[in-house]
Amino acid sequence: MSDGRRVAITGMGMVTPVGADVQSGWDALVAGTPGGGPITLFDAGEFTARIACEVKDFDPLGWMGRKEARRCDRYAQFGVAAAVQAMESAGLSGPPPGCDPYAFGVLIGSGIGGITTLENNCRTLFDRGPRRVSPFLIPMLIPDIVSGLVSIRYGLRGPNYATVSACASSAHAIGDAARYIREGRAELMVAGGAEAAVAPISVAGFAAMKALSTRNDDPQGASRPFDATRDGFVIGEGAGCVVLEEMERARARGVEILGEVAGYGPTGDAHHMTAPLPGGEGALSAMRIALKDAGLGPDDVDYINAHGTSTPLNDRAETGAIKALLGPRAYDIVVGSTKSMTGHLLGAAGAVETVVCVLACRTGVIPPTINFSTPDDDCDLEYAHAGPIERPVTVALNNSFGFGGHNVCLAIRKYGE
Repeated sequence: MSDGRRVAITGMGMVTPVGADVQSGWDALVAGTPGGGPITLFDAGEFTARIACEVKDFDPLGWMGRKEARRCDRYAQFGVAAAVQAMESAGLSGPPPGCDPYAFGVLIGSGIGGITTLENNCRTLFDRGPRRVSPFLIPMLIPDIVSGLVSIRYGLRGPNYATVSACASSAHAIGDAARYIREGRAELMVAGGAEAAVAPISVAGFAAMKALSTRNDDPQGASRPFDATRDGFVIGEGAGCVVLEEMERARARGVEILGEVAGYGPTGDAHHMTAPLPGGEGALSAMRIALKDAGLGPDDVDYINAHGTSTPLNDRAETGAIKALLGPRAYDIVVGSTKSMTGHLLGAAGAVETVVCVLACRTGVIPPTINFSTPDDDCDLEYAHAGPIERPVTVALNNSFGFGGHNVCLAIRKYGE
């Protein structure tokens, strides 16, 4: 985004399996805390995959009223909580007096939406008939409802919708929101993603396609990106949101600027419903486009928060793409996957990992990739397997890829650099 208005990050929020706010989540990630465990949200005894990274100790009443909480699917509760955290950290309670509310928008994506609500109401329909289906079924399950709820709460009348691109959903949301600001069509956007798909139907579906780890006897060690013994991802849940603001506007109101969305690279594989291009060409193009958009080059990259799902195909293709992007320098930077701890948050992953990139830039600390035991000749970069790494990070790339061949790379730059 080098040739237009700059996009500041002025607020952040997240709800994850290792912490229900930014500070606790970040501390846990730096400490290498695993978020996996046996599924408790339903009886998974007959499932081939019986583990997940569930959000723990989350009380929706800390973020919304009891009535609203009853009318929100779990994914929406997470999304609202992350958005409220982000707005509070940005020092905002809505458009400031005298500002145009149509210049303030919300773009919060979800890959799946309210699947638990849908599943429960399908049971009601089949067991008790159509008259017993909840009148809140539709607003509770649709993927755009978090954007709607946040806009209503804060009176934000600008661009308002959800991106739905599987596991790239929230990265698309942040990139699109940044583009609105860059192009002068918005002054401020709340952007991110939310997901809560630890439900029988989705776990059964992912397991049927052999996407999930079945390391049920070792739930904390099951998510092992880039390890030769990886056997699939561990499904997770949570939400992440950022407040994006036009840079000069943020400076004028004196808010702390946490970082900058410097570049956005969206591409498509046009290859397969679920598998990435074997050589990672789509991922490579996304990273190149993000860097060009930011006015940066491969030599500027200090850290890559990889998509790093712990699936055999993704980790191999992504590593190949990074090598093609950086050449020999790929061995000099850190390529980490926080999914080793959070599991795969699906449509929320890109937003949570954007927060991680911002914090890595601010603190000079890169979280580890845990659960390494067996080297893979095809995945031979520095993944921070030994623990967190302390080094300056000025530019971080955040990769997010989704079923359907959706690729997004966000270039995050440290503020003041």
